[in-house]
Amino acid sequence: MKITRENLREAVDNKIISSEQADELTAFLTAQPDTGPFFDFTHVLYYLGGLIAIGAMTLFMNLGWESFGGWGIFFIALLYAAVGLKLTQYFQAQAYPVPAGICATFVVALTPLAIYGLQQALGFWPDDTVYRAYHRYIKWHWLYLELGTLAAGAIIAWRYRYPFLLMPVAVTLWYLSMDLSAMIVGGRADFELRALVSMYFGLLMILLAFWVDLRSRTTADYAFWLYIFGVMAFWGGLSSQHSDSELSKFIYFSINIFMLGVGVLLIRRVFVIFGALGSCFYLEHLASSVFKDSWLFPITLTAIGLLIIYLGILWQKNEALITHKARSFLPSELKALLELKGA
Repeated sequence: MKITRENLREAVDNKIISSEQADELTAFLTAQPDTGPFFDFTHVLYYLGGLIAIGAMTLFMNLGWESFGGWGIFFIALLYAAVGLKLTQYFQAQAYPVPAGICATFVVALTPLAIYGLQQALGFWPDDTVYRAYHRYIKWHWLYLELGTLAAGAIIAWRYRYPFLLMPVAVTLWYLSMDLSAMIVGGRADFELRALVSMYFGLLMILLAFWVDLRSRTTADYAFWLYIFGVMAFWGGLSSQHSDSELSKFIYFSINIFMLGVGVLLIRRVFVIFGALGSCFYLEHLASSVFKDSWLFPITLTAIGLLIIYLGILWQKNEALITHKARSFLPSELKALLELKGA
């Protein structure tokens, strides 16, 4: 949690620390370098400006750029990348990690544009698709752009080590999962195949995020964006599966309940949010289809809800004991990760 002056005043009022210690601790925390993002006006401006710049060269790219031709697009992208790297080094030297990370991320986001321009210039582009379609349509030949972006992202993330750099990497992995499905069938993949590939690829991304989480547990949160897009891809693919079997729907509900538990264990809200959504979808299915004419179903559901609240009270009373016993069965690395997160 973020410690505020109000927290310290309450600690003084409760005689946990003295007023002198509170003043010394405030001075110490204020002197620490700004190492991560917070939801304040300064950081909102940082990310708003950065996302506008990134969006201008990705999502909002218009057809006017096509008039520059392949070589023009390629060299303009290189010029922008050089400016981005220069700003990254400048902000890093000035101890502004958030702007430095945003500028480095801007460079990674330019990679697919540079590769597109180079392929156009060399005559390797397979059809008349333009770059702006990269973020809108699924095509197998985007794979070159995606693999190049992953390579550039890995190199720049290894060089600068800012967590925000994993955002374009995570997005690209998500794109890659969809374009791979198109390549597998030799063209535009049908909806069922895309959902299946997305689900399994999302699961792999979640496992990758967990591995990164373990490896970087004592540094910055490098796994954040991998978890975000991994869960989105997995849950989206899972929720898009079609089945008329009530057993399959119950398994879907059970997976979402499991996601809730994982989110609580790892302190990752994205699991909790999507797990709760999936659980609600299943309960809505029961209410509208299975028990649509039953007057007892709402009463039973209310009782279950109250029971869960009571279980929450029991958990709060015995959390320390349960947590200690549960962690005794966990691997040492996972135990260390949870202790650092304060779980």
